[in-house]
Amino acid sequence: MAGVTLSVARTLDRCAVLGPGVRAVIWVQGCPLRCRGCVAAETLPFDGGTVHPVAELGDWLCGLPGIEGVTLSGGEPFAQPEALAALLDHVRSRRPDFTAMAYSGFRYEALLRGAPERLALLRRLDLLVDGPYVASAQHGLRWRGSSNQRLVALTGRYTQVGTEQDTSAGVELTVEADGSLSWAGVPPTPGFREGLEERLAARGFVLRTETGREA
Repeated sequence: MAGVTLSVARTLDRCAVLGPGVRAVIWVQGCPLRCRGCVAAETLPFDGGTVHPVAELGDWLCGLPGIEGVTLSGGEPFAQPEALAALLDHVRSRRPDFTAMAYSGFRYEALLRGAPERLALLRRLDLLVDGPYVASAQHGLRWRGSSNQRLVALTGRYTQVGTEQDTSAGVELTVEADGSLSWAGVPPTPGFREGLEERLAARGFVLRTETGREA
């Protein structure tokens, strides 16, 4: 794993609205897809973000108390599958019960037919949210942006998710150490980000707009 790196847009050490329980979140940088209305457009270019050694990210995750796993978002996690698979192996060598969830604009069936490195990452996940975001199909669902996306349980750890209430988990606002605001979660309605920024601006608050500061 020495020398393996990951291009990251943003990290968050605690989040309760992007998957089961309390989780860390890593937003990777770069996505080959261009879903119309993407709420994280700043994570799409591959030339943005910050490069981190996988070992460094693994040590960070292992040192976080009170979280049950990590959610991988972006960007497109399956655009950097080898680094993410190495990251999960590194963490689970020290925390075997650590769970992993990922968002992908690719369908589960397409990932199954994909390159070996994508299959390797898929095999390390407990839960997948699959499919592209479709603004016209946004209905305030739990952990998903639009109704075409699915929650796919890949291990026995989260088989109950298909039977639980399917309503929005909401969003979380975070005040950063430097006093800036950021947010995480799946917006319950189209245009949420723009509306939030306008309301905050009217009160004198501005969300950072550089790569990776918003969910």
